[in-house]
Amino acid sequence: MSVSNANPAVQKEVLPNGLVVITEPMEHVHSVSVGIWLRSGSRCEPAELNGISHFIEHMVFKGTARRTAQDIAREIDSVGGMLDAFTAKEMVCFNTRVLDEHLPKAFDVLADMVLEPRFAEEDIAREQSVILEEIRMTQDNPEDLVHELFTQNFWMPHALGKPILGTPGTVSAFTRRSLTDWFHRWYAPNHLLITAAGHLSHQQLVDLVTERFAKLAPSEDSAADSKPRPAPHITLRAKRELEQLHLCIGVPSLPLTDDRRFAVSILNDVLGGGMSSRLFQNIRERQGLAYAIFSEMNLYRDAGMLSVYAGTSMDTADQVIRSILDEFCRLKEEPLSEDELRRAKDHLKGATLLALEGSSSRMNSLARYYVYFNRHFTPQELIAMLERVTAEEVQQLARQFFAPEHIAASVVGNLNGFTLTRQHLTF
Repeated sequence: MSVSNANPAVQKEVLPNGLVVITEPMEHVHSVSVGIWLRSGSRCEPAELNGISHFIEHMVFKGTARRTAQDIAREIDSVGGMLDAFTAKEMVCFNTRVLDEHLPKAFDVLADMVLEPRFAEEDIAREQSVILEEIRMTQDNPEDLVHELFTQNFWMPHALGKPILGTPGTVSAFTRRSLTDWFHRWYAPNHLLITAAGHLSHQQLVDLVTERFAKLAPSEDSAADSKPRPAPHITLRAKRELEQLHLCIGVPSLPLTDDRRFAVSILNDVLGGGMSSRLFQNIRERQGLAYAIFSEMNLYRDAGMLSVYAGTSMDTADQVIRSILDEFCRLKEEPLSEDELRRAKDHLKGATLLALEGSSSRMNSLARYYVYFNRHFTPQELIAMLERVTAEEVQQLARQFFAPEHIAASVVGNLNGFTLTRQHLTF
């Protein structure tokens, strides 16, 4: 059946066991992108199992009942394909992109990984070492670290603030039993979604999915999940070896499912979404205070945040913070000009349409639209919703977001007497 009347080419099938299959044919390409999505991520994990979703994502590449890790890599490489995976706060994805003629083989490899990972004891021990190194790498990267500190303290104590990678303590404690228990609990058809875009037919994918997944039994288990509450924290972390101070300043935003999300996108784009943004032009180009300066959105099904990152010297940190707050204040007090609103809309429109040209992007969008909205959006619908945003709507959101009592901040660097208090974040 069709997912959206606006685009009848997009089709959805629900297997009797609850597994959802969605496809979008693209006649003008030669590739097919397929993703197997788990509709849960790190925010579903209890504290003692923090990082287990990411750990299992790694483990499925280590071999199955039918294939070794080397077999998996060689079979995809032999057809010139791509195989990848990622873990996020609210989902896990395993995906492949191949020429259309190799879809059956690539899907068999992908299904094998997701259905029958070995979880061999020696692989678990080895992967614990690998992920502990990944955690250390994050701790050694000041930009990653300041974002992680900001996120953890912003959502504390909710699981949304826990690191996707887990902690050294939780990762070291994982056992084969804890991994297989979590795998069988969540890797069930009613928690899975399979999407594909490219040169394929809907029935072709449904047949492939049915052959491998139809016998799976659904799971009755799911996690109770409370709504996170943001905290306006101020967190400072000393790292004496650093030359710069790394700053992250942010506020609560809207959930991904909110109808005003396009106004948030324009607000973010104007503030720090590109080289023509206010933060980039003011702090980097006019004042020369930072090399890296940008804003970004992190939106979830029931919460969101808008944050600004900057790297600067100790001597100019106060000036950078004041300049960021000045831009917050300006967005609250003055509506966007007609020209600035138009530039932001055109920038976002171009980014949206360019992102949808490839089969991988289309496959990704099919999943996200279904998970968060239970429907499909055409590019024309997305552009129309973007075009309806007014300068007044953007200003109204700025007034809602940028209240001094809502502002949170994290700083990492050689502090050497640097302080940041609530008083510094008022305007």
